[in-house]
Amino acid sequence: MDWLKYENEARLKGFTSICGVDEAGRGPLAGPLCAAAVILPENKIIEGVNDSKKLSEKKREILFDKIINECVSYSIAFATVDEIEEMNILNATMLAMKRAVETLSIKADYAMIDGNKLPPLDIPCRYIVKGDANSQSIAAASILAKVSRDRLCYEYANKYPQYGFEKHKGYGTKLHIDAIKEYGPCEIHRMSFLKKILK
Repeated sequence: MDWLKYENEARLKGFTSICGVDEAGRGPLAGPLCAAAVILPENKIIEGVNDSKKLSEKKREILFDKIINECVSYSIAFATVDEIEEMNILNATMLAMKRAVETLSIKADYAMIDGNKLPPLDIPCRYIVKGDANSQSIAAASILAKVSRDRLCYEYANKYPQYGFEKHKGYGTKLHIDAIKEYGPCEIHRMSFLKKILK
């Protein structure tokens, strides 16, 4: 597989500062959504980088530091629970991605977005379905987003120990759903995601 196919296509069009963008946390019942944008050096392959879902937590943690140390620029941004509730998860995803791209310390001139929708950016961009499995830059962004959100969930586990956030990271596991039924939702739960559970 050519990990740099999409990056190289963009370079052939004259773009030089190409960022990959991905998110973590669309599906959970609690906590914010996290997006990351990463600009890698030209022709850079970081050994071990892959779609974050295919890596162990330990591997992701190691790669997180490696990506940050070896990239040209990176940014991590969030959409809050209130924003998710107010504008729905898709629009909140687009907002977090836009924030990630716009807060890069080195401005990107082209963005590659994981998925099938584009956030409202003022630079040329394209979406790539399953981008985290086909682009080195998007895969790197997927790792930064996933690790950042998981670290937040460990903080939530300390603050709200009864829910077990350290185990499920906010996803709707049996453990999590049983805890919501027993203790009720807390302030970081996405109420619109709990309608069926709280019936």
